[in-house]
Amino acid sequence: MDNLEPFEVNRRDLLVGASATAAAMTALPTMARAQGAAPDAPVTASVSLTVNGERQDLDLDLRTTLLDALREHLKLTGTKKGCDHGQCGACTVIANGRRMNSCLSLAVMHQGDEITTIEGLGTPDHLHPMQAAFVKHDGYQCGYCTPGQIVSAVSVLAEVKAGVPSHVTADLTARSEATNDEMRERMSGNICRCGAYSNILEAMAEVAGRDA
Repeated sequence: MDNLEPFEVNRRDLLVGASATAAAMTALPTMARAQGAAPDAPVTASVSLTVNGERQDLDLDLRTTLLDALREHLKLTGTKKGCDHGQCGACTVIANGRRMNSCLSLAVMHQGDEITTIEGLGTPDHLHPMQAAFVKHDGYQCGYCTPGQIVSAVSVLAEVKAGVPSHVTADLTARSEATNDEMRERMSGNICRCGAYSNILEAMAEVAGRDA
């Protein structure tokens, strides 16, 4: 051990070594491109949908969600992108008569399906009864989540009318009714940060034909 010469690295050697390492790391991407490495092109497919009564033929990346197909490709921006995780309900649409979170479903899974968005429920001159009730009872507040709320509310009353039970339905053999408990349970997947829940309940009760 006494015969070993002391190991010394001066400042100049350290800088030279660091510069050489940085240059090598910078050259790696260029070398990869020179060798023909390139990202794969997206895989696309033709998708035909009937949206708000009108047929739409699209050529989409297989990874495109139904929400992005509606917003980015068809420019139907009424359907909102909120959490993008299926937790807030802002992206709710009706697919073949059933409400769903469009951010959680790929567009290619809806080949031939009938999709209804908020734009398909009514127009400014001819509001859907649920839209008019939301306006009357101030159920929209800031308005961002309102399209999903209205689409879901329309579907909820259709579910009740069809006799579809929920977790709070006490008697599965009895005729369903749009009670406060039923509507709260069925609307629980639509989150409103403005806290307009009581107003939304009043709007739904009016459309259902009863007092809130």
